[in-house]
Amino acid sequence: MRVDKYLKNARLIKRRTVAKDACDHGRILVNGKVAKPGTEVAVDDIIDMNLGNKTITIKITGLEEHVTKEISKNLYEVVTEKQDM
Repeated sequence: MRVDKYLKNARLIKRRTVAKDACDHGRILVNGKVAKPGTEVAVDDIIDMNLGNKTITIKITGLEEHVTKEISKNLYEVVTEKQDM
């Protein structure tokens, strides 16, 4: 699954276009490498997101095409979350 679609389906980023822009600006890393919107992700991949003044690291635990709000929380596990000052 594409990283921009995954971020939208997991409800980590509200819209796929916003996820695409974050990738284009180098704010999304997959396994330590800068991700393009079309970068493929798999279960157990690590995603680092630098969004505004917040840095979040997650581990992918599932991939789903059609997701409800309840299921979306089971698609990842937060590894670290930092609030930059």
